[in-house]
Amino acid sequence: MTSAPDLRAYLRTLDAETLAELILEEAARDARLRRELELRALAQGKVGPVLDTLQRLLDSGTQADLTPLARRMVDGLEGASGAELRRALGLYARACASHPPDPVRLADWILGVAFNRPDWSGIDLTAFAGALGEPGLAHLRSIVDRVRTERAGKRRDIARRLAEQIAEITGDVETLLAILATKPPTPEVNLRIIRVLRAAGRHGEAIAHAARTIVPADRPRAGVLALRRAEFRRNPCAATYSALRAAAEPVGRWPDEQAAALELLTAREPAEAIPVYRLHVEELIERKDSACYREAALALRELRGLHRRADTADEFTEYLAELVETHKRKTRLLVELRNARIAMPRRRAATIGA
Repeated sequence: MTSAPDLRAYLRTLDAETLAELILEEAARDARLRRELELRALAQGKVGPVLDTLQRLLDSGTQADLTPLARRMVDGLEGASGAELRRALGLYARACASHPPDPVRLADWILGVAFNRPDWSGIDLTAFAGALGEPGLAHLRSIVDRVRTERAGKRRDIARRLAEQIAEITGDVETLLAILATKPPTPEVNLRIIRVLRAAGRHGEAIAHAARTIVPADRPRAGVLALRRAEFRRNPCAATYSALRAAAEPVGRWPDEQAAALELLTAREPAEAIPVYRLHVEELIERKDSACYREAALALRELRGLHRRADTADEFTEYLAELVETHKRKTRLLVELRNARIAMPRRRAATIGA
């Protein structure tokens, strides 16, 4: 009969890391043992070493479910330093990513920490996004949106911060921009808005916002014009075209800048030029001058060519029909369109020369 192995002797041969993993695996199954280990660690003030062990186990890719242990570690951190709190939260988030708990319960726990632990500086939802998933994030949003309607107070401020993170995680650009717009327009906030717009592919709006907010008001106009010109050349679109015009007109440079801008556009992809040419046409029509009507008709010919090059001739026909309908009382404009040999929409052709 084989005698039982000497477990004590065997355990003494193990390195500290292996032994710690065995104990933690058993603690994951035994709630009493888990709580006893946590109380001993906290009572001895050895938060750091326990967190070190937890991190090493996570780094090693252990298959053990460390989520309950990491959660209890966070919940038991009373009077710990801010660095220890942040580290414990980060490790708990990593454990949740490996073994996600119920997403709604996790969301409720996060809300409890955010609203009821004033000693904590905040919680990073991004780290928990994967574990929360759509159900957890939706539950978070429903509670946060309700708290945001409360009267001014600390809870509402916390809810706004959480709503900002939720919008960023879910890609809700409009909500994120609306929240940022309520903040004081500091350089940091303006840069954040610009980054959000760029990430959403709204480069024209990003450049226009930068033009309005980043350039100091006391910068010489020539310097502003040079900046607007460079922005337009980097990203030619309606927004940067309007910003260029706003900088050039006060110094009497718009005719030259406009000619150069339109020349640049015609040499680039038609899709980039079309929105700007439309804006150019509408600006000319707004001046209500015969010479401007003539120039608008010539610009429409250029626009028609751009649409043909872009293989979007039908879009030009629709645009022209809307334009004629909007300005149907401007008889002189219609005459100039005829003189420019622009085929008129059939329902409007009879009005020319009336």
